[in-house]
Order: sequence, then C-alpha cells, then structure tokens
Amino acid sequence: MGISIEHITKIYGEQKALNNVSFNVETGKIVGFLGPNGAGKSTLMKIITGLIPPTNGNVYVEGINVAENDVRQLIGYLPENNPLYLDMYVREYLQFVADIYGIKNKKQRVDEVIESTGLQLECSKIIGALSKGYKQRVGIAQAIIHNPKVLILDEPTTGLDPNQIIEIRELIKGLGTDKTIILSTHIMQEVQAICNQIAIINRGQLVANGATTDIQQTTAECQIVEVEFGSEANIDAIQQINGVMAVNKMNNFVYQISTNKDIDIRPELFNYAVRNNLTVLAMQQKQTSLEDSFHLLTNNKA
Repeated sequence: MGISIEHITKIYGEQKALNNVSFNVETGKIVGFLGPNGAGKSTLMKIITGLIPPTNGNVYVEGINVAENDVRQLIGYLPENNPLYLDMYVREYLQFVADIYGIKNKKQRVDEVIESTGLQLECSKIIGALSKGYKQRVGIAQAIIHNPKVLILDEPTTGLDPNQIIEIRELIKGLGTDKTIILSTHIMQEVQAICNQIAIINRGQLVANGATTDIQQTTAECQIVEVEFGSEANIDAIQQINGVMAVNKMNNFVYQISTNKDIDIRPELFNYAVRNNLTVLAMQQKQTSLEDSFHLLTNNKA
C-alpha cells in the first residue's frame, strides 16, 4: 500500500510551511523528493514519520493513519543531521537500537544489517572515529534494523566524497527492492540513478509528481539556450526579451535561459549583446534535462 499523503498543510504561526500537499508512493518505489532549501521537504518528512503533527490533512503508511496510530515499527528514518551516539561502538549502538525496537533475535539481526550496509570492517570502532561515509552507513543501519516497510532518508549523501556517494546510492538502490523509500536530495544525478518517481515541492506546494520522463515532458513546451558572455550580463534585461521564461546564472558569465519552444530568442540575444557591448563567447540550444525542469518548476513560483 505504500504511503498516501492527503491534503497536508502545516502552519507555524503566520508561516505556511506546507500548503495542501497530496501524492502517493506505491510499495517498492524509490521517490526522489526535491525542492529548494526551505521548500518544506524536511517538514513533510517529519510529518510522515509522526514526529510532528500536520495542521490539516492525513498521512497513511501501509493504510494506517500516522496521526492516530504508532507506526514506528513500519518506518525507518534517517534525518539530515544523522544524530548518532558518537562515543558508542558501532555494534554496541546497533544493539542499543535493536533493544529499543524490542527485536528478539538481536545478535542475528545486528549481524545482518552490518553485512548489508558494508560495516563489517568498522563494526568494532567508535562511531566518532568513522568517516562521514561510514557514519551515514551506521545511520542507514539503525533505520533498517527493525526491517521497516518504509524508509525516509533526508539528504543521505550530503557532504560525502564522490566514491562514498556512489556506495550509498548503491546501498539505497538495493534496499529499494523490497521497501518503499522517500529520498530527499538536491543531486539530480542521484535521482536519475536510483529513483522511480519524482515529487517536487516549492514554497510548501507540490509543483510536480511523476516519473522522470513525465516531469521532463511537463516542461517540454520550453527549450534551453545556454550563452556565455565575455562579462557580466543584466538578468533583468534578458528576461524582458520576448519568449524568455526564466534566466539562471550558472557560473562566471554563463547563463541558462529557458524560452518558449516556438520563439527563437537567439537573434534578439545577439542584439542585446551588441547594444550592451557584450562579447558572445558561446551559445547553444540544449534539450531540457531534469535539472532544467527543476529550475523551471521552482523558479519564481508563488
């Protein structure tokens, strides 16, 4: 049955962190949960796990209402800050978590999660002495030790080096064969590598939900023009060009411009450069990528 999120609203004082958010996650799916900083992702994940209540709406995990029932046995949760007990040994910590969940075959289960998360060589070390990559593995191990049906992972690869990112991705992908997973991340390659579904939230509202290809098709009415100038350009002036939908500065003097697919802005872009004594070093049209779609869906949305 997976996860059903129905009309969730969360208000803090005068701040509406979430506004009528609804979507479903089918059993066995890995969902990439995307959004800019402050969009409401962590708030929704805490509501799903039952850590905080919604102002309005309901969340169902495996058909059970989170607000009315204890669903801790059904959910494994790795928060963004991964709050581990740094003075405990890895095996000692996992045994402690197993006790909390009342696991009867504790030694066997701890051995299983140590093996499945690749902690065999580190299990006798103090957690505080581990690299960040292995600390994340310990965080995932504690999240799955009670064999939950649902996993909520908040930025599990933040701060890891490229090799560690690949290792954690493969671990999550393996876990997704028999669990429903919501994965919050800012890394588009991560989403494309392991996720079956994408949900994008912006300023507390759901702005897209579906398969990767479907999300890209929703923004197929636009095309992308990437231009590199010899010096700083005026983004406000570029946005005034007919057909321009959004402008993002990528790095140095490179700008990515989303445009109406029926309007070729390149001649007018050259005219703008001439009028402002700007040198055009490069210009190309690109196919809309997932990252482009994300920018379009979250740029200047109310």
